[in-house]
Amino acid sequence: MSDIIKLLPDSVANQIAAGEVIQRPASVIKELVENAIDAEATSVQIILKDAGRTLIQIIDNGVGMTETDARLAFERHSTSKIRKAEDLFSLHTMGFRGEALASIAAIAQVELRTRRRDAPLGTKLLINASVCESQEPDMCPVGANFMVKNLFFNVPARRKFLKSNQVELSNIVKEFEKLALVNSHVEFTLMHNGSVMYKLTTGSFLQRITAVMGRNLESQLIPVNVDTSIVRIHGFVGKPENARKRSALQYFFVNGRYMKHPYFHKSVLSCYDQLIPADEQPNYFLIFDVDPESIDVNIHPTKTEIKFENEAPIWQILAAGVKEALGRFNEVPSIDFDREGAPEIPAYTGKRDVNPPEINVDKSYNPFKQSGDNQHRQSYTVDWDQLYRNFEKKRDQSLDEAQNDVLLKAEMPGTEPPSEGGGAALDMGLHTDEPSTLYLQIKGHYIVGPIKSGLMIIDQHRAHIATLFARYMKQLSEHSIVSQTILFPDVLHLNHAQHVVMCGLLPDLEKMGFSVSQLGNDDWAVSAMPSGIDGADVNDILMQVIDSIENGGAPIKSRIMEHIALKVATAAAIPYGRKLTQEEMDVLVAELLSLPNPNYTPDGHTVLAVIPNEHIQKLF
Repeated sequence: MSDIIKLLPDSVANQIAAGEVIQRPASVIKELVENAIDAEATSVQIILKDAGRTLIQIIDNGVGMTETDARLAFERHSTSKIRKAEDLFSLHTMGFRGEALASIAAIAQVELRTRRRDAPLGTKLLINASVCESQEPDMCPVGANFMVKNLFFNVPARRKFLKSNQVELSNIVKEFEKLALVNSHVEFTLMHNGSVMYKLTTGSFLQRITAVMGRNLESQLIPVNVDTSIVRIHGFVGKPENARKRSALQYFFVNGRYMKHPYFHKSVLSCYDQLIPADEQPNYFLIFDVDPESIDVNIHPTKTEIKFENEAPIWQILAAGVKEALGRFNEVPSIDFDREGAPEIPAYTGKRDVNPPEINVDKSYNPFKQSGDNQHRQSYTVDWDQLYRNFEKKRDQSLDEAQNDVLLKAEMPGTEPPSEGGGAALDMGLHTDEPSTLYLQIKGHYIVGPIKSGLMIIDQHRAHIATLFARYMKQLSEHSIVSQTILFPDVLHLNHAQHVVMCGLLPDLEKMGFSVSQLGNDDWAVSAMPSGIDGADVNDILMQVIDSIENGGAPIKSRIMEHIALKVATAAAIPYGRKLTQEEMDVLVAELLSLPNPNYTPDGHTVLAVIPNEHIQKLF
């Protein structure tokens, strides 16, 4: 029997590794910029074309590489960051695995120009799908210049699943912001298709935050500074009144590296209890400085999930530091009565210095007695015994009337007892000549009504989503969506990544009935919205659409309109907890049952369920 286990070629192994390390153009930028920072660069330029699909160019002024280092850097597991396994537990650099350049070269065409400061000439290297095509001397500046062209050109399945240029550019901006925020000592420039998106100079952490996120953020931040033997935490947290329902600016960094840490996130949230609503999130920008030996970053290929040795003590230190900062912000100045110019308050001496005013009382006044001037008014005398007897009588009558009412309703058409052997299928017929079914609302969440096959239970929020979506899609097909002008236009404040997505959504939003215009920077004015969603928060609707697109929604252009219609319907639907009248429930159920598929929302959530008669009979 022949052997079946074979050693994979390096090109195949690199493509497999690239699937973990390089997920999209933003991953390439992350890896190359981190390498530039490790190379002690003080200036980094990022040049993009077509959101990184066509070109990603990273230029830095770091230490550069020799001819041998440049060639060896593209081999798997080749790195200058560590020498032995013990170095993994005391990392002082961003990278350490030696997989990034090999993974990038496996799925793109790479050109590298690099030179060390003490070398008269640099080197130029061309690699195509892990194959080194040429290497020759080159006259180039000190540092490194990476040009990554035609990303995923040899992996068509991966290239096909890339999102639109707006979504990919939004992810690039998010990754760029994480790198730029914590490295305030480095100058950054980001260009896309010839236009400059960011040009950041060196400065303090606060200056970098305001340069990246906007000048108006500076007045919304409270400084945090805690220094202990375990950890030093410094940065800023947002004021409670500036908390956000969505897209909160929340950044943790440890030793110059961005990290996600739900445990520490809960620590920060606990400090805002009773200060912000439960559905809002605070902003924070916090940097942790710890001993490298006390953390483990070798958990996930993206190196954003980090394990701390002293998580519980750091949780307490973080909570104490944030609470102290919020306490200083909310501190109310006290009145100093000893200071010069304070108002004089006379002390009590026990003597009656002022004669009290004389009070005259009319002892004959009785408010329940008829006056001579109001003989025409009825007497206010109340026979309390007779009133109590009437109350007892009416209470007994009301109980009898309620019982009779139940019996009458049980005999109404449409509520007859189920026939023997009734199936579980829902009777979809609506008979306008019969009295409407009396529906019952449970806890402002469900609508319950009898049908021939049993008992129907409808989720009111999801039912409204399904009906609104069907209405929007019908209007889109008929080109009959009507816009409703907003008397006072709403202002939508976006970050730069959301601004990029909004620019790509404008044509589709206009077809949906929205009128959105740019005010300047990343602010937008919403002057009209689709009719029929009165009372809905138009800002919240648009933010839901943007967030969903950012997180990978609607990958196919033809489905963009369906995606927007679904998000608008979800945001404008009846909220849970709202009490509905009998007429509102009648209309909602009638519209739902007229849909081709009333059982599910467009995104697959269950709308209605039926409890068959057989199950109800088994209960008794």
